[in-house]
Amino acid sequence: MLLAADIGNTNVVFGLYKEGQWQEVWRIDTKDEAQGKLYHSLNKHVKHPDQVSDIVISSVVPFFTPMLTKQLEQKFGVIPYIIGPQSYNPLPLEVLSPEQIGTDLVADATAAYHMFNDDCMVVDFGTALTFIVVADKKIKGVNIAPGLKTAMKALAGNAVKLQEIPLKLPGSVIGVDTTTAIQSGILWGYVGLVEKMIERIENELSSELKIVATGGLSKVLKPLHDQFDAVEPYLTLDGMRLIYDASK
Repeated sequence: MLLAADIGNTNVVFGLYKEGQWQEVWRIDTKDEAQGKLYHSLNKHVKHPDQVSDIVISSVVPFFTPMLTKQLEQKFGVIPYIIGPQSYNPLPLEVLSPEQIGTDLVADATAAYHMFNDDCMVVDFGTALTFIVVADKKIKGVNIAPGLKTAMKALAGNAVKLQEIPLKLPGSVIGVDTTTAIQSGILWGYVGLVEKMIERIENELSSELKIVATGGLSKVLKPLHDQFDAVEPYLTLDGMRLIYDASK
């Protein structure tokens, strides 16, 4: 059984892969106090620790990686494989600027290309909103904007009432009170952002791309789903698994 750990700026997402599918996926906060929660989380979700034979880690938070690696090795008796630039040569994609691009973005691109075997784009709704463009068997580039929650927090600041506004798309584009005004401005605004970014990228490439959405907030903006060929919440984990398999 493969245990994957995707260390992001906000969450660490864990997945257990067995028999061709993710058996269980869960997350904890990426914070110092998460160290104390880690063993409890693993004990709760990994029912048969002796069945964990392989571990793969992707991380964009360097300070968290050694701690997690050590604890996983101690608990399961398996040396984790950490994805990095040394992992990319066996991939079917050329990774431009391998020292600079996040391993999670490479995982997204790898999984999307494996899914479509064609030019494609990943729209990842995470802490950041990222657009990963794959064309001519290369990761052509990445566009990054603040994620939905990041934008909401930036607008709210220290205003308690604003921090309580849910990420729920209002029925009308025109806000009629404080809550719907902010929801409409951010969420409908992001609908337009994503639509226009897809349009501009495809125009620049003179190509129609296969588009897959992923990330914890990929289901929030339902009007965008017609833009996507697929919505895959576990795309990053799938890419990590494929990179790990290729590395062997």
